[in-house]
Amino acid sequence: MKKHTKTIILVIVGAAILIGGIWGVNESRYPNVPAFDDHFTRKFLNKDKKAADGFYEFKSKTGQYTMWFPEEYQVLHKYREDYTRNGESYENWSAAYIKPYENDQQTYAINVKFSENDTKSELIYVESLFKEQLGSKKPKQLETSNTRIYYDSAYTYFRGTNQHIVHDSKGNPPNLYVAYVADKSSDKVIKLIYDSVGENTETNQMDRKKWFLKMLKNIHFNEGK
Repeated sequence: MKKHTKTIILVIVGAAILIGGIWGVNESRYPNVPAFDDHFTRKFLNKDKKAADGFYEFKSKTGQYTMWFPEEYQVLHKYREDYTRNGESYENWSAAYIKPYENDQQTYAINVKFSENDTKSELIYVESLFKEQLGSKKPKQLETSNTRIYYDSAYTYFRGTNQHIVHDSKGNPPNLYVAYVADKSSDKVIKLIYDSVGENTETNQMDRKKWFLKMLKNIHFNEGK
């Protein structure tokens, strides 16, 4: 009986070692960055396609678009409303990167909302978005071969419960960036918002702007869907 029990124990230990080894091999297949440490986030990312330094390709579950995803971020999924999708026509998700800072923390977040809006009313949608988020109506514009991009930024802060928006602040770099990206050949659009919270989150305005524009310019809507 003792011999039989010992054999069972050895089998269990051996199986545990084997499973652990397989898990370790599977985990080693992924890049060693925060985005791939999260099992939910990695479902959207192509581990074999590093888009550029600091980014990996993100593929929407709608099948309607791809974009560049920053490797430090993770898609939020703790609550049901963190990630929502309606078939192929709508998707709303947020991702965050939390960085310890002295005795506090710095929080960086992006929100992406994919939908379909009537192209004829594009300027109305654009004006509404930027008025709501930044208190402005005339964002900057640029184009790629396939998209029209509207974007702007500002420094924001709260005094009590009131949000204050400051454009062209000399002493404070922007900590809120807003964009509206429209497909030239369909009604598909993406609203993308980036913001940061915490002391000294934005130390280089030019680097942040380049980082933000990289994401915008590399949003690709799928054709024929």
